[in-house]
Amino acid sequence: MLDDMLDYLQHIRQRPVWQPIPEELRASFDEPLPVEPADLLDIHKTFMQEILPYAVGNAHPGFMGWVHGGGTVVGMLAEMLAAGLNANLGGRDQVPILVERQVTRWAQTLFGFPESATGLFVTGTSMANLIGVLVARTAALGCDVRRHGVGGKGLTAYASASVHSCIAKAMDIAGIGTGALRTIPVNERFEMNLSVLEKAIEADRNDGFLPFLVVGTAGTVDVGAVDDLSSVADIAQRTGLWFHVDGALGALARLAPDLAPRLNGIERADSIAFDFHKWAQVPYDAGFILVKNGELHQSTFSNPAPYLSRGDALAGGGPWPCDFGPDLSRSFRALKTWFTIKAYGAEKLGQVISHTCELAQYLKNCVEGKPELELLAPVALNIVCFRYRCANSNQVNQKLVAQLQASGICAPSTTTIDGRLAIRAAIVNHRTNHHDIDALIEATCALGQICAEEMISLAL
Repeated sequence: MLDDMLDYLQHIRQRPVWQPIPEELRASFDEPLPVEPADLLDIHKTFMQEILPYAVGNAHPGFMGWVHGGGTVVGMLAEMLAAGLNANLGGRDQVPILVERQVTRWAQTLFGFPESATGLFVTGTSMANLIGVLVARTAALGCDVRRHGVGGKGLTAYASASVHSCIAKAMDIAGIGTGALRTIPVNERFEMNLSVLEKAIEADRNDGFLPFLVVGTAGTVDVGAVDDLSSVADIAQRTGLWFHVDGALGALARLAPDLAPRLNGIERADSIAFDFHKWAQVPYDAGFILVKNGELHQSTFSNPAPYLSRGDALAGGGPWPCDFGPDLSRSFRALKTWFTIKAYGAEKLGQVISHTCELAQYLKNCVEGKPELELLAPVALNIVCFRYRCANSNQVNQKLVAQLQASGICAPSTTTIDGRLAIRAAIVNHRTNHHDIDALIEATCALGQICAEEMISLAL
């Protein structure tokens, strides 16, 4: 099995990025619950023939959809070790928790947080953002909110109109409601409009609401824009709001000296959510939340119970990770992250991050050099949004992206910018190079012409 996966990664360029699932194969996964045991060799054969070829393909250098990291062999091996150890990191006195705390200290250093800050591995930034919202809720209303709920307190939060949808979901889960999230328009750089932000906070206060949270985004999911975090921090400080940063996409740009200045102000955040499984190339999943006020973080989640009593032997090692988040059963996500950082070092990881942004600029230049293509947004980090110029552009580009994905050559995704459907290429994978960008451009121009001509034929 290990040899097969090493071969898979070594020869991944010879495979299509993605390929459609045959209907017969799709139907085969409707089999009933197995009653009798099966041979492991046969099960693995099924995996190699029917599962591996039809995955999403984000390990492939031609995968540029959404924001998916590429993973590494180092991380894969570490995940194997963690699975063999089968440690539950909810608590108790064990070195795996010390590994997680060490990664937390590295994160403190990276983001300029104090040693008293606390961190926690979670599934991804969606969960990390939820934790950030819940800690901010506790900061605003006190620990009694855990017992009595938010009631009619009229809490309001603020974020860019381009903020990730998981922030609204977090407001929902936290019992505050999605209607309490004020989405602030963006400027021409797709950054949150700060004058509108200040006016919205003032207006809500005058109307009897209780503003409690402002979310700055370090790399919006649509175009990769970075809010002016220093200015957002100033506003949060003046108005007494909790300053949370959604850094799922871009926070780890702090590892790259040429990109780190774009995140100035992130060190002033009260909490930061980000993913090691994106730019740091750690295998899924490895999200992380970092909270500056560790005591407040713990008071938001700690829930003592007799069966979780702490002692000086195996039950020692407190506080436990379960005191900082909703999960009691937790996998050893820290190990693959620890291995990755130790094996490659912060400098090398920063170089990988810088390279993806250099490739994005190369793609931008290629788009601007092709009269049949049009750039639709500024390129701040590693995301490029463009389209094929033609009549019925939205319909043609939607079909074009589907054709690109089905071709197996490359796999961008889509977004909508000012009502225009965009081909969205997010360059995250460390394996991606200039040849992959060239292949994307060549395939886009060739298939774009075909799709446009087919659309004209249908109209006739």
